[in-house]
Amino acid sequence: MTAASISRAAFVVFAAALLAVPTVIPMLASPFWIDIAAEILIWSLLAASVNLLLGYVGLLSFGQALYFGVGMYGAALSVIHWGAGFWGGLALGILGAMLMAAIAGSVAVRLTWHYFAIITVVFSLILYFAALSAKPLTGGDDGISFGAPDVLAFGDVRLSLANQAVQYYTILLVVAACYALFGLVVRSPLGVRFMAVRENDRRAALVGINVYLTRYLAFVLAGGLAGASGALFAFFGRYASATYMFYHVSGEAVVWAIVGGTGALLGPLFGAGLLIILREVISTVWEHYLFVVGALTILVVMFAPRGLAGAWRDLLAAMTRRPPAVAAAPSPPGTDAAPSTPSANATQGD
Repeated sequence: MTAASISRAAFVVFAAALLAVPTVIPMLASPFWIDIAAEILIWSLLAASVNLLLGYVGLLSFGQALYFGVGMYGAALSVIHWGAGFWGGLALGILGAMLMAAIAGSVAVRLTWHYFAIITVVFSLILYFAALSAKPLTGGDDGISFGAPDVLAFGDVRLSLANQAVQYYTILLVVAACYALFGLVVRSPLGVRFMAVRENDRRAALVGINVYLTRYLAFVLAGGLAGASGALFAFFGRYASATYMFYHVSGEAVVWAIVGGTGALLGPLFGAGLLIILREVISTVWEHYLFVVGALTILVVMFAPRGLAGAWRDLLAAMTRRPPAVAAAPSPPGTDAAPSTPSANATQGD
């Protein structure tokens, strides 16, 4: 089998496992793990927004929590004050996050390296303190809560997020759509421009690529992914709080993206899944579980610098590598390496 066929088979198995979560997990463990699986899907979108900037454009952002928070509040406030349903709240959360990213990105993408990272943190802190100050609207640290809207209401048929299985499959559908869109973008001509700017922005400019516009579009799209994550998290917990806009949330997303593998489409999903499951398992027996999470992160960075996705590609390459052809044994010294032929003496003896 080729590496491509193995990857396709593994993806099919992985997709089937995600679809089977609400059915299989109650047979094997507590239904609590269905919510953990949904949470992994949500947080992986935030890590995917980091991956889009870092893995495909070469910009390290520590401010994605800002757009996560805008998406979260956009969904919550639209449900509370405007009576928006699930899909309307989700759309407004994503649009609000993209609008905020468009404003911040107009300044941020003019910078690179650590200057870019610093200004993303600054924007995140500004909006974090603004959200704390606007407590009548945002609830500040206490946050605001709301009831779960229906996902679908048609006649007597009503699908509500209050049903655990409906909530999981709704989150899975939205996350899968976001990853599919992400995949289309990075495989499009725009994605090629992203990677050209990542590799060498000066050469990209010389061949006619608008570096500023390319980075700006990536920044806005990354804001949309983070906003979708925030909106889903608001519906998941029926809650929004300014706490989630603090930059430590962005730091976690960066770690998930790096552990999973930057520059790989599903890398953030693997990274978030591994570290969140590890957190949930270890935290039940040891309150200092973050030491183990930190140690695992360091080991992955040391021994798998391209993350879990890179380690998987290396494993596939080793599994599908053809063995080298067996070379002919060297002739002993002093002998003729040419093929043997009947000797002249033998013929003369006849």
